[in-house]
Amino acid sequence: MPTTPEWHVGTEIAAPVSSGIAPADRGVSQGRILMVRRMFTEPAAEDTLLAELRSLSRPLHTSADLDPLLDRIGDARVVLLGEASHGTREFYTWRTAITRRLVEEKGFNFVAVEGDWPDCYRVNRYVKGYPGSAPTAAQALETFRRWPTWMWANREVQELVAWMEWYNRGRPEDNKIGFYGLDVYSLWDSLRAVMRYLREHHDPQAQAAARRAVLCFEPFGEDAHDYARHTVLVPDGCRDEVVTLLRTLRGRVPGADDDGRDAFFVAEQNALVAKNAETYYRAMVLSNESSWNVRDRHMAETLERLLAFTAPAARAVVWEHNTHIGDSRFTDMAGRGEVNVGRLARERYGETDAVLIGFGTHQGTVIAGREWGAPWEEMRVPPGSPESWEDLLHRAGGDRLLVFDKTPSAALSEWRGHRAIGVVYRPQFEQYGNYVPTVLPRRYDAFLFIDQTSAVRPLFDAKLDLEVEEEAPETFPTGV
Repeated sequence: MPTTPEWHVGTEIAAPVSSGIAPADRGVSQGRILMVRRMFTEPAAEDTLLAELRSLSRPLHTSADLDPLLDRIGDARVVLLGEASHGTREFYTWRTAITRRLVEEKGFNFVAVEGDWPDCYRVNRYVKGYPGSAPTAAQALETFRRWPTWMWANREVQELVAWMEWYNRGRPEDNKIGFYGLDVYSLWDSLRAVMRYLREHHDPQAQAAARRAVLCFEPFGEDAHDYARHTVLVPDGCRDEVVTLLRTLRGRVPGADDDGRDAFFVAEQNALVAKNAETYYRAMVLSNESSWNVRDRHMAETLERLLAFTAPAARAVVWEHNTHIGDSRFTDMAGRGEVNVGRLARERYGETDAVLIGFGTHQGTVIAGREWGAPWEEMRVPPGSPESWEDLLHRAGGDRLLVFDKTPSAALSEWRGHRAIGVVYRPQFEQYGNYVPTVLPRRYDAFLFIDQTSAVRPLFDAKLDLEVEEEAPETFPTGV
């Protein structure tokens, strides 16, 4: 162990002064490059910290070991489940185990994920058994044809949605659990869905508003970056068209179809996605922080809309990356003016009604791409960086569940690196940007640590011809 602090280069890290993060040099094309000091702990203090981590945690082997977590959740309305990558099998299987217990024991109403609204709604139609829906879980997941497909088109999600469909059989419509997407990327798919709804419900005035929006975007050939560059010269872009579409739709009387009362809500949500996606793509040319905030505020707004629509006291399980569900105020994101769903949920529902649960691993394998749009690969995840949270939890011993106190000790309140792997991952360069300065027991209410992990099992072949969009700048360098 070194006797002096060691320095290394990190990407996209800008923590508060109190974190021990030093000022930055700049000059690398992808992302801000900062000099980051690795936290160094004296041996005696480290022993005390490891002992505290062991005393806070419980072994994690079966679903029954989640009892302390269920006690912590209590009567919370929103439980946000994270992941440290978009391709780790155990993160999906443990989230499924938690979700099943929340549905069966606490009456949670729906799962909302970091996925596009139109694709996830097709899965929702399957789990609720709507007429014309996919006949099997695997076929329902074939809707995820846009890269990175493996995030939701994998065997682990297949098992979740198959269980949801089974659970819903024979239940009254109001008691069926749903599956919804929170993300903002589906601009063109959402516009087409609005057009279909309006044609089916014979609304010429609203159809005209939708047609104007579609025609406005048509010159850009569904290229989000082309549209974003266009807004540099024409700042308003198609904003007026999508705002008018949403306003026109909201002025209509809801209509029902094979999806029952969902139909109008779904059309309205697609119009909202179109409006916020236009704002998001326009913000991309201004700053990474601005577009990030548009995206996470949209996801938080969608969650709130789903809760209000489902039932007066509806309860939701959210599946997103740690970077979205862990409170941004206790990461370097706060120094960049970024908010996220976890922070917004705590502010909106309170710390009792919003429970944030993070995930992490020491080492294993993961599915990711070497670059945006590249075929997926199974990659090795190296051991956690020395004195990172992952390293400390590994040394604390085995798979563990940690439920944090409301007032963590000074030792646990230190800023340390916490690994984040996105859809783009280059293990050999991990030290350059995959560790987020974090106060772990303040960022999360609880944490599941799986020491050795394995890759998810994608449903689609790695070389399948898929839709690939350019990477949004706020996802650099990892795509979370």
